[in-house]
Amino acid sequence: MKEKEFINIIKNVLQSDYIGDDCAYLKDLGIVVSQDSLVEDVHFKKNLISPFQLGYKSVMVNISDICASGAKPKYLTISLSLPNDINSDFVKEFYEGAKKACNPHPSPLPKGEGENIKIVGGDITSADKIYVSVCAIGDAKGRNISSRKNAKEGYKVVASGLHGSSGAGLKLLLEGKTEPQKFIKAHLEPQAQVEFGSKAGLNIKTTYAMMDTSDGLMDALSTIANESGVLLEIDFDKIPHDKDLEQFNTWQDMILFGGEDYGLVAVVPQEFDAGTQIGVAKKGLGVDLNIDGKTIHFSKQDVEDKIFNHFN
Repeated sequence: MKEKEFINIIKNVLQSDYIGDDCAYLKDLGIVVSQDSLVEDVHFKKNLISPFQLGYKSVMVNISDICASGAKPKYLTISLSLPNDINSDFVKEFYEGAKKACNPHPSPLPKGEGENIKIVGGDITSADKIYVSVCAIGDAKGRNISSRKNAKEGYKVVASGLHGSSGAGLKLLLEGKTEPQKFIKAHLEPQAQVEFGSKAGLNIKTTYAMMDTSDGLMDALSTIANESGVLLEIDFDKIPHDKDLEQFNTWQDMILFGGEDYGLVAVVPQEFDAGTQIGVAKKGLGVDLNIDGKTIHFSKQDVEDKIFNHFN
């Protein structure tokens, strides 16, 4: 898979201890930093997403990475590259959506956790297509920052958010359908798991692993398992999802491999009380999925063969 091959090459050339997790933890500065890009015709189709939704989603996917580290989202910069046929209305609506995403709290949070995230700069230039690149900065002070390498035998596997809804929404959009609207909204206007990420960062005192499910739930599980050197045993029936998803023929694959739900999956000490427990970490390597009365083992390669590849 080219994307992960390229990341490994970059990491080896730079000999960097910071590259590997979705956020770089700069302990000396007390921050985490992440950057994600959305490219027209790779991550989105212009005719299937409004400028407002594109701005919103571009910000929210970066906030999700900060939440997955356990840090507090604080600041963003946005680089926006646009073709010549884009007008000023597009830019206005894009930044209205981005601004809306900067208040991502669906429910009350602990004191000091609820202030808005701020967009503090960026760049704008011309291009042949629409390119969006967002840099997100999170406050790590007073937080225990996660790493995908930190899962331990005996820890439990917990998930936050609904899985599969975004994949269903994308399927509906590509088929020209408009209902159920909740699935389309899940794809175009995802909600980062701010509260869960905050609870993990503030309350877990030992090492733990956490990732968002931007590339799919199974990708996050497989990555944590293989980076940590453990086997994650997962009960499919316990994975949180919208029951209406089961109307789709491929609903199980949507839950496991759909991607872009921006839920969180974490492998944490047994005493941590948040999210839905979907499994346990054991001796071994990879993911054992208990589904439909049988156990299917997924190696790292099995998962990489099924998830979205940016270079295809």
